[in-house]
Amino acid sequence: MGIPLTNRISVRLYSSATYRSRLPVWSRFVKQQGRFQLSYDPGWLAVLESGLRHEPYILEASENGEIRGLLPMVLVRSHLFGRYLVGLSYVNYGGIVAECSEATGHLVERAVELAKRLDVRTLELRQEVALEDSRFINVQDQKVHMRLQLPDSESKLLKQIGSKVRNQVRKGENAGLEIVWGGENVLGEFYNVFCRNMRDLGTPVYSSALFRSALNQFPDHIEFCVVRLGGNPIAAAMLSHGLGITEVPSASSLREYNSTCANMLMYWKLLVRAIERHQTIFDFGRSSLDSSTYRFKQQWGAMPGISVWNYHVRQGDHSRMRPAHPRNQRLIKIWRRLPLPLSRLLGPNIVRAIP
Repeated sequence: MGIPLTNRISVRLYSSATYRSRLPVWSRFVKQQGRFQLSYDPGWLAVLESGLRHEPYILEASENGEIRGLLPMVLVRSHLFGRYLVGLSYVNYGGIVAECSEATGHLVERAVELAKRLDVRTLELRQEVALEDSRFINVQDQKVHMRLQLPDSESKLLKQIGSKVRNQVRKGENAGLEIVWGGENVLGEFYNVFCRNMRDLGTPVYSSALFRSALNQFPDHIEFCVVRLGGNPIAAAMLSHGLGITEVPSASSLREYNSTCANMLMYWKLLVRAIERHQTIFDFGRSSLDSSTYRFKQQWGAMPGISVWNYHVRQGDHSRMRPAHPRNQRLIKIWRRLPLPLSRLLGPNIVRAIP
């Protein structure tokens, strides 16, 4: 089934009432294990609890009082879709962070037990590697992480990108666009662009509370970039800065302004911002191989890395909640036709129940 276990490692479960005081300790442990993306920080438990009303659980494996491994998860539940235990929702990374295989084994055992106790349909761990456990389905699903190794200066980055990209960036610079950085002061502009773009893609939109919660939890690491034309926001992105790695968890642009190259200029500014913060890697997020988003990220020089999500399925089909599932394609087409105010009203309550 899994890794042979001994009794030298114990596992403790923390939940909503007990986990917050341990967050600084867990954050240090995660960094010590080389997980430098902010998405791996267990502080996301607080973000997801506050912003999406997901119920936090975290398993801590220890030996003689020393942490050996962690597994942060949230319970996602609704009457419509059922119950899921996810490590973690919203972000692209999650699952087990451990310094030895035995700690991993103990965490897997307790997670499977917890999934049974909570009666979830699926336990989903968003790791970069497959679990060697027969109870889990390891799905790569043609998805890859797209990452760019950053130079140490803007001038070197300009030389590094291709001439076609440089021309599009210059076109954006000449289009009279304004770039604004901020936090709470520009959250509304970011969210307006994000809502419109998600509706056009056929995807229910997250509540603005999610992004506000992220900003409150990581005030020195989360910021928003907004591109304006004539004072109106037409593109926007959220950046999260980890230890040497910058991620862009959410980004959107309005299609009718594609001719201004606003999206290209925005991503150029995002990359430059990461360099200014002395980051070495820019993580564009996950994409399907050879999709339009994959090619967009590839043109900046981003290289694909393995992305494996692990599923312990207790009921039903693990893929039924993914956009590519055939039953969801009709729903996506319907959502694209909804009036924007209605999609903003309905979206948060629907998407918070989707793992």
